[in-house]
Amino acid sequence: MVKNRRPIYRRVVLKLSGEALQGDLSFGIDQKILNALAGRIKRLRSLKIDVAIVVGGGNIFRGAKGTRDGIDRSTADYMGMLATVINGLALQDALEKAGVVTRVLTAIEMQELAEPYIRRRAIRHLQKGRVVIFVGGTGNPYFTTDTTAALRAIEINADIVLKATKVDGIYSADPMNSKSARKFDSLRYIDVLNKRLKVMDATAISLCMDNNLPLVVFNIKSLDNIEKVVMGEKIGTIVRG
Repeated sequence: MVKNRRPIYRRVVLKLSGEALQGDLSFGIDQKILNALAGRIKRLRSLKIDVAIVVGGGNIFRGAKGTRDGIDRSTADYMGMLATVINGLALQDALEKAGVVTRVLTAIEMQELAEPYIRRRAIRHLQKGRVVIFVGGTGNPYFTTDTTAALRAIEINADIVLKATKVDGIYSADPMNSKSARKFDSLRYIDVLNKRLKVMDATAISLCMDNNLPLVVFNIKSLDNIEKVVMGEKIGTIVRG
C-alpha cells in the first residue's frame, strides 16, 4: 500500500468489466475477487475519496455475442444490462459486508432491487460518503458500459475514470496476439480515435474528449494498482487532452 501521501483525485469512477469479477472462472462471479475488491474500495473511502463504480455484465451475458447468435440487437443489449444489475448487487453485498455503505442506482427501474438513477441523488450519496454503483448501463441499447462510465463521470463531476482491465495499459495492438505490440504511457483522446485503439468505444472516448475528462487504463490483477493510480503513480496508460 501507498503510505504518507495524499490522493491527487477526490472523486473517481471505477469501471469494472464483468470479466474482472469472473476471475479465473469460466462463467459467473468469483467471490474471492469480490471480497478483495471490496477491501481495496474500502481503503479508497478511508482516504476520503468519493467512489462511484460502473460494472459490466460480460461474465454473465454479453449483448454483442447475443446479437451474433441471432438475438435482436436491442433485446440482447437489454439482457446485458440486466447482467450488470446482478453484478452490481453482488458487489454491493461484498462492500457492505466489509463495512462500506453502498447504494445501487439503476438506469432501468426495478424498485425492489435498487434506486432509480437520478443525478442529484447520486451526487448526494457521494457527499454522504457512500459508494455508488451504477447498473443498467445508460438504460438504452446500442451503448456500452464504457460509455456509461464516461457519461456518469461527467454527470457527477468526477475527476477521472479508472478503467480496470486484464492488461497493464493501452497497446498499439493486442499484446496477447502480437509480440510487437507497443505499450503507450500516455495518449491524447484524438490519438485513440485516429489509431482505432480498442480501449473504449468511440462514443466513450468522444465524451471524455469533449469534456476534458482524463482516463487511466490499468491492470486489475494487481488490486493495489487502484490506490496507486489515485495517488498519482504512473500506472498503466493515461488518456487526456
